[in-house]
Amino acid sequence: MLLLLLLLQLLLLLQQLLILLLLLLPLLLLLLLLLLLLLLLLLLLLLLLLLLLLLLLLLLLLMLLLMLLLLLLQLLLLL
Repeated sequence: MLLLLLLLQLLLLLQQLLILLLLLLPLLLLLLLLLLLLLLLLLLLLLLLLLLLLLLLLLLLLMLLLMLLLLLLQLLLLL
């Protein structure tokens, strides 16, 4: 009799735990989604930074080319 009562109590506790877990599940999923979104945003930011760096490098290369052209022009004018 006592064992049956104990088993019933355990089942009730288990049921309560299950209900709690089911209530917390959407919250956990939302948190995971938020984390994923944050990671995606960070990745996007990194990509943007890389693009900016590439653009800067291209600009530098262009400036170097322009300087070289100007130097060549000066040499041609000297002759």
